[in-house]
Amino acid sequence: MAVARKTMDCRMMPSESKCTVVISGDEDEVLELAVAHAVAAHGHTEGPELRESLRGALRAEEELAAEVAPLSS
Repeated sequence: MAVARKTMDCRMMPSESKCTVVISGDEDEVLELAVAHAVAAHGHTEGPELRESLRGALRAEEELAAEVAPLSS
């Protein structure tokens, strides 16, 4: 059975920078990369609160495609 891929899309997060980065992969990979990106690009502080917030924002690829479609119009 294949592992469901997860996606993090910065367009779905509150941000003044209008970041368009999208990260996809298995959940642990995406979370680690999303934390690194949030710290390096957006100035967040790494910690449990950031990880929990980002984990809550992870979406299955299929789910994200439906949520992002209106943003592309």
